[in-house]
Amino acid sequence: MPINEADFKTIVDFARKEASITLEPGKEYLVESRLNPLVRQFQFTDIGELVTKLRVEQSPQLKRACLDALTTNETSFFRDIHPFETLRTDIIPRAMANRAAERTLTIWFGACSSGQEPYSTAILLKEHFPQLATWKLNMLGFDISQSMVDRCKEGRYSTLEVNRGLQAPLLVKYFRREGANWFVKDELKSMITFAKGNLLGVWPPTPQIDIAFLRNVLIYFDVPTKQQVLRTLKTRLRRDGVLMLGGAETTQNIDPDFERITSGRTVYFTLKQS
Repeated sequence: MPINEADFKTIVDFARKEASITLEPGKEYLVESRLNPLVRQFQFTDIGELVTKLRVEQSPQLKRACLDALTTNETSFFRDIHPFETLRTDIIPRAMANRAAERTLTIWFGACSSGQEPYSTAILLKEHFPQLATWKLNMLGFDISQSMVDRCKEGRYSTLEVNRGLQAPLLVKYFRREGANWFVKDELKSMITFAKGNLLGVWPPTPQIDIAFLRNVLIYFDVPTKQQVLRTLKTRLRRDGVLMLGGAETTQNIDPDFERITSGRTVYFTLKQS
């Protein structure tokens, strides 16, 4: 049975309150597809019963499951490939030149989901920048979903997931196979620290950030929420730092302190220099 108007409003209010996600009218199909697995998991008769339990009982377990379902986004290894090429040819070499004296580099991943983006970046650094082995390298990922944070730390992926964007030589080099799953090897896993955090709450402590990944995240927020996130990020981003957004995202008409930079087929953002 399709979700009714009242239940959809309850989920809209829940998503906004718990994760600051804006669900527009017309997204009923998305809510249904995300919540239907929970109907089966918790053995409800339909989404209506699930929403009633969420509204009335305020079960922490159900709230967490719903939050995870609504905030888990589509991702893959080396997603869209071009941003990673630009990291290799432009952004990382320039960041290393800027930090040559202190030999410290900080790369931050907001809303890191199941970890493919941080691990892709770690592979890129291992393959193309071996000199960073003697630097202090801080790679920090956080996500609002504890289950996603736990999964990132575990580094476990299905065959389908590793086949999406990950070349076979890199798979064999940086992952080990156990049955139907592939696990990130410790040499890669040890490069990244994962923690739970809310982009609109208290962020986990970080050094000043050289490269910030916030790809395909702002698209889910309304303008005031985007402004709040960018305002907080500006307090953590170095003056010569770089912000990576998704292909459909921009800071234009949201935060005037950022400027758009084009490098090949990639667009990224930096703070305007006064």
